[in-house]
Amino acid sequence: MTEITSKYADFEGLREQAIALRREGLSRRQIRDRLFVDNNDILNRLLEGEPAPEWTKRPNAKDDLRDKARELRLQGMTYDQIQVELGCSKSSISLWVRDLPKPEPRYTDEERRALMNAGLSRLRATQDEERREAKARARAAVGQLSDRELFLAGVTLYWAEGAKDKTYSRRESLQFINSDPNVIALYLHWLELLGVSRERMHFRVSIHESGDVAKAERFWAELAGVPASVFQRATLKKHNPKTIRKNTTEAYHGCLVIYVTKSADLYRRVEGAWYGIVLGAGPAT
Repeated sequence: MTEITSKYADFEGLREQAIALRREGLSRRQIRDRLFVDNNDILNRLLEGEPAPEWTKRPNAKDDLRDKARELRLQGMTYDQIQVELGCSKSSISLWVRDLPKPEPRYTDEERRALMNAGLSRLRATQDEERREAKARARAAVGQLSDRELFLAGVTLYWAEGAKDKTYSRRESLQFINSDPNVIALYLHWLELLGVSRERMHFRVSIHESGDVAKAERFWAELAGVPASVFQRATLKKHNPKTIRKNTTEAYHGCLVIYVTKSADLYRRVEGAWYGIVLGAGPAT
């Protein structure tokens, strides 16, 4: 340190020379070589407060982006739009253009809502199409059911929706109720597979008292392929005024009850097959 101090004893004189050279436009390297100053700390002190000449400054890579961002802002673009256009961060954009006036909104509130609703409609239409395509692919993958597949499907359906025998209430007979026409159609195909004729089936509509009984009976009779005149007296369900019913549209037909006479043996076969399905699926994990 003593050696360095002695070498630069005339610091002020050296600083005057360094400043003069700087103002002539010399770089730090040129000044260092001219004055034989090989210590960076000393060189920094000699040049303290003196700006570097313009020719020594490296061009900023973001200068062009900054200028373009300001140009786009003046054209009325938002931060998001500028970001998409230039591929830079919104924080940088904010620093570059914050002194510029905020652009006037392109759309009124009503126009923005309309655009938003239109976008949502397009999105929902796309989603609906995706749903339809997924269901169509799944439907096509099933193909025609074999008798065995239909039998197993029917057993599973019945055990999920049909009446069961209880130790405290012996009900060994097939009785099924459902409101879904497709479920009823599958159940009828299954009964046909089991050899159950329409003459052994008793039909009855179960419907809210506010529903159209005659219309419902015609609907289910057509589906089952029987005359509406064979239907037993409908069961009317009383409506609780404290609850809000959602099944009040034109598509509401109530439920169809199908009872098969002399079906104790069939019921036992179904129950046995169901437990065979459970065991066949393997132990629960």
